[in-house]
Amino acid sequence: MQQTSTVGTAESAVTDDQSLLEKVRALVLGGDYLPGAPLSEIFLSQEFNVSRTPIREALKQLQHEGLIEIRPKVGTFVREPTRREIVEMFQLKESFEGMAAGLAARRGQVPELDVLQRNIEDSDAAAARDDAARYAELVHEFHWTLIRAADNTKLVEHYQRLMNQLAYHRLVLKTVERPGRIHASTDEHRSVLEMIRAKDAFGAESTMRNHVYASAREVLTDSRTAYGQDQIH
Repeated sequence: MQQTSTVGTAESAVTDDQSLLEKVRALVLGGDYLPGAPLSEIFLSQEFNVSRTPIREALKQLQHEGLIEIRPKVGTFVREPTRREIVEMFQLKESFEGMAAGLAARRGQVPELDVLQRNIEDSDAAAARDDAARYAELVHEFHWTLIRAADNTKLVEHYQRLMNQLAYHRLVLKTVERPGRIHASTDEHRSVLEMIRAKDAFGAESTMRNHVYASAREVLTDSRTAYGQDQIH
């Protein structure tokens, strides 16, 4: 008589749970749910065709990551980071991406550089069409390609968590709608790539840090997160 492998069943369950977590996380970060918006367990269970138990487990993990807030007997809501948290996360983003640019410059000609070049060309096209949504996608691709170009697995691991907590895609969608920001951002990306191609590790790092700082200023001019510039550093 054939026996079912309990190990295989357990591995399948873990994979399913991880897949569900990724789907719920993507929904929260996608921009359709604004900070403070409620998340219904019933809706999520129907949306992903699962029971409410795995949905609760996924929500607990997202609360641990700082993306949502579960209020007992009230409900579950998309969490908005505090102003201090946003500043601190951008400080980390500046360090991570600056380091990535420097490491990429030391590696020489790697495949990611061609991806970055195509990204900039596509970004120019999106800017010419004034296509903010497409440009936001390209921004995400540029920064992640740069991180991968550093070839540092621990950097990727910590950067992933940071970007989730920052809900960066939502922030980019806001800032790219401002006049002139798309063109300025693309020029900054181009300068970073030029430094990397020149194998100037110091120049690549400082140029990337300046780009992240400029992006932070754009984000922090929002009325809900307005700061003085001295608070970004």
